[in-house]
Amino acid sequence: MKNSPFLQKNDLISIIAPSGKVNKDYVINSKKLFERFGFQTKLGSHVFSQYGRFAGTQDERLSDLQEALDDPQSKAIFCARGGYGVIHLLEKLSLNQFNKNPKFIIGYSDITALHSVINNAGICSIHAPMSSHLSEEHEDAATLYLMDLLSGKLPGYQIDFHHLNKTGQAKGILRGGNLSVLASLRGTPFDFPAENTILFIEDISEQAYHIERMMYNLKTGGILKKISGLIVGQFSDCEEDESLCKTIYQAIFDLVSEYNYPVCFNFPVGHVKDNYPMICGAVVHLSVNDSNCVIEY
Repeated sequence: MKNSPFLQKNDLISIIAPSGKVNKDYVINSKKLFERFGFQTKLGSHVFSQYGRFAGTQDERLSDLQEALDDPQSKAIFCARGGYGVIHLLEKLSLNQFNKNPKFIIGYSDITALHSVINNAGICSIHAPMSSHLSEEHEDAATLYLMDLLSGKLPGYQIDFHHLNKTGQAKGILRGGNLSVLASLRGTPFDFPAENTILFIEDISEQAYHIERMMYNLKTGGILKKISGLIVGQFSDCEEDESLCKTIYQAIFDLVSEYNYPVCFNFPVGHVKDNYPMICGAVVHLSVNDSNCVIEY
């Protein structure tokens, strides 16, 4: 896997909106924050466009994304918002210039699909907060981790023990993101390879049985058997379904309990304030013991 170059002071970050329509104030505020941390920024031509629920037509969103991928002056691409829409663009992208001059793509939620494309091309990307977070939080832990990471200071995460954790050690390539998006890519050229993968998952506004059904897909499809480790993030606004007679975390635990790899529950990643940046495609070491969980790059 090829790591994109880390950024230097005054490097250019392209800000685009390849999915849902954006809040202009959020985008402007995040632009100012990047500049306060020493970076230059460039807004996509259609970042404030609107077409139904989307930030412009498919052609407009594709144009901004392709231009940012191809631009040799741009050293990172910041996706201002997730929301449904990236799937429209995947088959139309050209990575020819991007492969010659790789750069970090930043975002989460629906941007998970873009991470999958980039990672399958052998290039790392960053699952991290977007414009609403940077606009509202400014200098919280997740934001500072992102700024440090862009400049080459890799984070090491240590979180408290969770009673459902499965202890153990694993080394592998970090892949994952939004579970619903990952499930939608199953069986496509954009699906992730299971072998040597430490998988992380999160989701929002899904019913508990929907989450269990997607996890069963990963199990019966052989994914859960083949991965090297699992990091279970936050499932925000997901109504616990009493008909399952168990919590979402318990349902996930039951599906992976037979495997020998480490599993970390309640990791701070997802549609929450503590949405710690994750370098998709990077080699990580996952250590889960009786007192904590540690992730190191």
